[in-house]
Amino acid sequence: MRKLRTARELTQESLAERSDLSVDAIRRIERGSFSPSLDTLGKLSKGLDVSLKTLFQGFERERSNAVAEICDFLSLRSGREVDLAWRVIQAMFEER
Repeated sequence: MRKLRTARELTQESLAERSDLSVDAIRRIERGSFSPSLDTLGKLSKGLDVSLKTLFQGFERERSNAVAEICDFLSLRSGREVDLAWRVIQAMFEER
């Protein structure tokens, strides 16, 4: 979770505020000394702007899953925006 938080340039305090949790809860979760409830995980996913699936994957792996984060981001966009993003990605990797 710390990697997701720092990747978004959030302090523990700002994540706590965005998640409606205490700073102490954020610290204990990051240290692994607190096992969060599903409700708490839901608040964290909202505060981090990721799906619960991505948040769980972050707990399961040492590194965050960038593909899942991209999917979370695109899931909030319109069809036109997703199509545009897809064209940009394809153009980036087009062989010349």
